[in-house]
Amino acid sequence: MARIPRSAVGDMVYHVINRANSRQQIFQKEKDYEAFERILFEAKEKYPMRILSFCIMPNHWHLVLYPEKAEDLSTFMRWITHTHTQRYHTHYKSIGYGHIYQGRFKSFPVEKDKYFVQLCRYVERNPLRAGLVQRAQDWRWSSLWVRENGTNAQKELLSQWPVEKMDLYLDWVNTLQEDEEEKLERIRHSIKRGNPLGEDSWVAKIATKLGLLSTMKQLGRPKKGT
Repeated sequence: MARIPRSAVGDMVYHVINRANSRQQIFQKEKDYEAFERILFEAKEKYPMRILSFCIMPNHWHLVLYPEKAEDLSTFMRWITHTHTQRYHTHYKSIGYGHIYQGRFKSFPVEKDKYFVQLCRYVERNPLRAGLVQRAQDWRWSSLWVRENGTNAQKELLSQWPVEKMDLYLDWVNTLQEDEEEKLERIRHSIKRGNPLGEDSWVAKIATKLGLLSTMKQLGRPKKGT
């Protein structure tokens, strides 16, 4: 995907994702998840970053980040991926046996409105959608579990959202919606194409500003005659 210019990173929320090489399982036991979560805490102590939502899955992870300054996103994410890779290889004695990630992390700007809330729902609903838990908040390695069940120290990892959280958010995360597939398709399209997520007018403006016009394609199948 296109590399986001540093000058355009500030005051924007980003969906950040990385997957295991060949989609193999990175997190094989509880200690693996704990180690990555500890890296998130360490990264936040070293570099200023607002972590709004996250979910650590067996072979990938999602972060929803709100950088305070232009250079924060790249610095924060480089340290996380480099540190995790080093510690992983050291622990499993696999140094020299290849990469654990497919490549550089991917990041996508998200509009701070209903699309941001929908993205957080998507991220925090991941374990439920994958059949790993009966309720999304039961997945220990996500921001939803931290908000609902975490200690005060664990909650320090998370920052306040830039928009107001809806009253029945937890029920909304756990309940399949009538337009579920449409919302999923839009977010997955953003991930696949690397384009911003938001209202069409906002997406066009941000894509132009960040040089991401090449990622823009109409969702779904082309209409007949086009």
